[in-house]
Amino acid sequence: MKFFSTDSPLYRFVCKFASLIQLNFLWILFSLPVVTIGASTAAAFSVALRLAEDEEGYIGKGFLKGFKENWKQGTALALITVIALYAIYMDFQLFDVLEDNPIVFLICGMLLVVIAYTAIIYAWPLIARYENTLSRSMKNSLEIFRQYFGRSMLMTVILILEMVFFLFNTTTYFFALVIGPGLIIYTISAFSRQVFAAIEKKNQSGG
Repeated sequence: MKFFSTDSPLYRFVCKFASLIQLNFLWILFSLPVVTIGASTAAAFSVALRLAEDEEGYIGKGFLKGFKENWKQGTALALITVIALYAIYMDFQLFDVLEDNPIVFLICGMLLVVIAYTAIIYAWPLIARYENTLSRSMKNSLEIFRQYFGRSMLMTVILILEMVFFLFNTTTYFFALVIGPGLIIYTISAFSRQVFAAIEKKNQSGG
């Protein structure tokens, strides 16, 4: 019966899975007004970081707390993300519609993807965990990605695989709705937690 005890891997997995479903539901619910999607995402990261540290607690209470504390920076980061995505989209559109297809637009588009991704991917968990300006969080995201390039690329590959799975067919669309955003946020948070712990330990040791 130890297999079914509260200390068993199965029990912990089921609890984590249930927490991610709850987190995903809250993220969708609080994102419905659209303008609140940034605050909702920041709140989800604040909860997911604790889940990654096995500090589960009350998901709803933690989410509401994160929503209130991070709504300004979350909204601003969401706006920056939308602007970056639109700029990337327009750049690739120009490459596609122009008759001579100037390679410069393709190169610029690819560079924009890399810069935007590396500046934003860690910025979400950073604003959820630390008190700092948004610009500093984005600069720190770039630096973290550079310093922990191997881990960051592994995280990127896993995120791509998750999204490919969720978009694979109409059956996996259901899983995308039930747990998709929550799992993606948790994946980023789990990698971020390891990186943050390494940085904090390094700073404490004066390295």
